[in-house]
Amino acid sequence: MLRGLTTVSFYAEDVTAAKDWYSQLLGMEAYFVRPEQGPPAYVEFRIGDYQHELGIIDSGYAPDGSAASPAGAVVFWHVDDLPGTVEKLLAMGASEHEPITERGEGFVTASVVDPFGNILGVMYNQHYLDVLGQTGSA
Repeated sequence: MLRGLTTVSFYAEDVTAAKDWYSQLLGMEAYFVRPEQGPPAYVEFRIGDYQHELGIIDSGYAPDGSAASPAGAVVFWHVDDLPGTVEKLLAMGASEHEPITERGEGFVTASVVDPFGNILGVMYNQHYLDVLGQTGSA
């Protein structure tokens, strides 16, 4: 069955602009770009404690019936400083999708819509930190 998150895929009409925006946000360059010459149609970042992949795909490759506006499932990425992260995202041109919301002790979420129309969820998640501590990676 499901073993773990491998790749989260976002779509963008301008993959180069999205690559640059996420490079600035993440503090790293995409490690994978295709095609290697000319404007990219796909880029990928490996991020976080488990090197999960964030891919950005030219929206021309989106499956038929894909939402034309932010919709669907929200993937939440753990962050240590949720208010600071949300502030940075908004300062970089993202718009609020859902404000910072307490979900229970140790679980606080927020989400934004990036400048390319994708919902980016961020979360302070104590369970994530507990699991990370059990693996000796904390």
